[in-house]
Amino acid sequence: MSNGHTALDYLLSLEQFGIKFGLDNMQALVEALGHPEREYQTIHVAGTNGKGSVTAMVDAALRAAGYRSARYTSPHLRHLSERFAIDGAPVSTDVLERAAVQLRETVGALMARGRLLAPPTFFEATTAIAFGLFREARVDVAVCEVGLGGRLDATNVLSPAVTAITSIGFDHEEYLGSTLQEIASEKAGIIKAGVPVIVGEMPSEAFQRIAKTAAKRGAPLVRASGGSMMLDQGPTATGGRRVLARTPVRDYGAVALALAGEHQVGNALVAIRVLEALSASAGMSVPNSAVTQGLETVQWPGRLDWRTLPDGRHLLLDAAHNPEGARALARFLASSCPSPPALVFAAMRDKDAGGMLGALAPHVHTLLVTRARTARSADPDALAAVARDVGVPCRTLVEPSLDRALADAWLLTPTIVVAGSIYLLGDVMEALGLS
Repeated sequence: MSNGHTALDYLLSLEQFGIKFGLDNMQALVEALGHPEREYQTIHVAGTNGKGSVTAMVDAALRAAGYRSARYTSPHLRHLSERFAIDGAPVSTDVLERAAVQLRETVGALMARGRLLAPPTFFEATTAIAFGLFREARVDVAVCEVGLGGRLDATNVLSPAVTAITSIGFDHEEYLGSTLQEIASEKAGIIKAGVPVIVGEMPSEAFQRIAKTAAKRGAPLVRASGGSMMLDQGPTATGGRRVLARTPVRDYGAVALALAGEHQVGNALVAIRVLEALSASAGMSVPNSAVTQGLETVQWPGRLDWRTLPDGRHLLLDAAHNPEGARALARFLASSCPSPPALVFAAMRDKDAGGMLGALAPHVHTLLVTRARTARSADPDALAAVARDVGVPCRTLVEPSLDRALADAWLLTPTIVVAGSIYLLGDVMEALGLS
């Protein structure tokens, strides 16, 4: 092959094919690759919000227990390699390049034989690459986050030891349905016969739909909060939450959660119950000490992520990209910010910007709408119109240049918040040289 990252360029070019539901392509890819996903235990995590945090917590605890653990998540903040973490670290660019070469050659052979009628989507390709990378690294277990929905998501070729559905809320309605029951049905598609499913807090109509699917498939259903106690004792000195944790299986005592926000208490409970189910169903022992260490040391950038720049300026990065996530951020701002910060905001065109702004605007000094460096980003003027339509109570400024938006925000308040899209967070981190 030629010099440079030609295969990675090929991989990124697959983004033009957008989102395509269905498992035919993935089944062809994993079959051609020799089913790498069957060479290690897997944990499959779905949910509207919280699935990335739970994935990170479970992975951290597994590593603390001494297992060689991998993590597959999406999207990434800055670098594609972030999606493929082994032993807590992203794979190297060279390793990813070699995997992309193999994927490209596999796709070419499948298309030549007519086994693939069209190229895979970007997410199908990265999912197949993840499974292969984890086999090559000889991991014991991989924690895999669903990309979108569950039933027809590319990751749903897995035969996991445990599944989890963290939450159900409105997002991606054009793909998943317009009611909570419809969305829950799509996410419940990851439930497998006889495989335990851990379920977080969610509206009753969504839970009932998931429970119905679990019963139909003979999957043991564990409601994370059932018989459990997570007594929130307030914030830690580093911004996390201090809790007393006990489940029907174990008593964990005092735990200082590393991730900030009250919503992480519920995510931590889901992670705990997943690890308990893994110990029971797959024989992978994860002792109390490892569970606690994982929850207390996990790192998950861009989620209520406080940063201080060398010149003393402060910013809070949060990946809130739907109304439920925005409400969690709003609760954090209300309880943790003594004076309202300025908000730098961008959203993708297919997102409920009005729902997000309606939740956040009452808690910020000024709203500065901008754009992320992706073609999917909504026009800032359109976002300003949405802000007017939902009647945001704060001043709204339009600044298409992200650099200018950040500079203007810091002229208004010493601390600023950046939210609305994980793509925006990645752009900000790159602009400011943050890792």
